[in-house]
This record gives sequence, structure tokens and C-alpha cells, in this order.
Amino acid sequence: MARTICIANRKGGVGKTTTAINLSASIGISGDKTLLIDCDPQGNATSGIGACIATNAATIYHLLLGECTLQETIQKTAIENLDIIPATHDLIGAEVELLNVENREYCLKNIIRQHDSDYRYIFLDCPPSLGLLTINALTAADSVLIPLQCEYYALEGLRSLLETLDIIRDQLNPDLAIEGLLLTMFDARNRLCHQVTDEIRQFFPQHVFETIIPRNVRLSESPSHGVPVILYDPSCRGAKSYMELAQELIRKEPTDSIDPATGIGSTIGVEAIAAIEASPFIGKKEGTEG
Repeated sequence: MARTICIANRKGGVGKTTTAINLSASIGISGDKTLLIDCDPQGNATSGIGACIATNAATIYHLLLGECTLQETIQKTAIENLDIIPATHDLIGAEVELLNVENREYCLKNIIRQHDSDYRYIFLDCPPSLGLLTINALTAADSVLIPLQCEYYALEGLRSLLETLDIIRDQLNPDLAIEGLLLTMFDARNRLCHQVTDEIRQFFPQHVFETIIPRNVRLSESPSHGVPVILYDPSCRGAKSYMELAQELIRKEPTDSIDPATGIGSTIGVEAIAAIEASPFIGKKEGTEG
């Protein structure tokens, strides 16, 4: 049975798609059969991993609408153990077209459930919104991995995401766990990055991955070449960091994020977010514009 991990954050530009591509690639290279599902109409995970979308090719859009099977949408990638279900801009229409579908929040979950024995890991790359596509991904997932950039507005969007996770648990997916917070875009030369990192680790000691993803030119360049950074430049810091993250995730048992007392996923209290949003290094201070 696959371990299904949703990569989500309401804030854009925090490294969701970069993480989806390079974490799934690193796990695939480690030997575990992995599937990456692009749930973002921008299709950046699709292009960034080098998938080719031919005219009339089946995508996640057709899959969600029941117009094709999962096997018809799967594409192989340059990494032997990594497959992808691609997305195109057509996916924008799925949220509207699914409105009249019964149990529309479970469409992706029902599809994955029929095929999850084919993979060890399934990663879902979400759009930077909390619409029906993201809700489908969160309902289908065992856990959610939340990238946070090591910058001033690190927690922007996190409060609303956590509130959404509580709703998902209450109404759709009671077993949804938080896989962890992933610190991204870390610049060791920037004192603010160190301060943000220290404060996030202080307030969420049980939820932050040990691995930190650095700012790295090769990491930024690799999508334009249509390959994960591990193939573009395996010796660069970005590639090594995602390999470290993959090993950290593999070592982590799926039950590590589950509260044994309640049987549901561990949570980050919204109150904790509110308590540190006034920090000059983390959240948006009251009265601050921008």
C-alpha cells in the first residue's frame, strides 16, 4: 500500500513544486517505486520533470472526470522508478466541472485507492490555493508536507492551511497527518534566514524536518532543462539536500506523525501560529504593510 503525501501551502513561491519534483526523484533513485501526480493547473511539475504532453494525451484532468483510467495517464520519466500523471491548463476547468459530481471531494482518493499497491510512495503537488483540487489531494493523502521559506513572511498562509486541515479531518479524512514542515530557500549568508529557522524550530520542535533546502542556482536551473536536479547536477548542494530529505522521509515510519491516543494525525495548533505572528523574524507584525 502506497504512502500518499500531499505537498501543500496556500502561499506561492515557497518551493512546493521544486520539492515535489526533487523529493519524488530522490526517492525513486533510492529504489522505491514512486508516482508523482501534478494537481496544479500550471503544470510546472509536469514540465519540470520533462514529461511530454502530446495532443489529446490523457492527463489528471481526464482522470478526475472519469474519461480515462489511471494507467492511461501515467508517463514514465528519466528515472526508472518514478512515474508521473501530468497536468495541463485544462485542469482549471476541473473545479467547475466537478461541482455537480457526487462525492466530488473523493474523486482522487477513489482513483488512488484502486492502484496504490503499484507504488511505495505517491506525491501530490498542489496549487497555491485551497480550492477543490487541493481538497481532493488532502482527502486522498495520508499526510501533508508543508514547505516554508526561510524569509520574513514564513508563516503567511499557514494559519488558513491549518484551519483547512482541521476541516478536512472533521469531515473528509480523519487520519490526515502532518508529515512535517520543510524549511526551504535557506541562504547561509543571510542572518535573517538563521533567525527565522531558529524560531520555527523553537515553536514547532516536533514538526520540522532536520534537512533544510538551500537557495541553489542549479536547483533553480534544472526545471528549464526538464530534469530533476539529481540528474542535472547531482553534486550540487540542492541535489544533496533533497537526497538527504528523501532518506529522512524513508527512515520516518508513517505512524510517527500519528497521535496514538486519538488515532488521528498530529496537528500544529492555530493558536501557536497566532502567538508568534508578531515576531519580527517570522510573521506579519500588526500594523506592518505589504
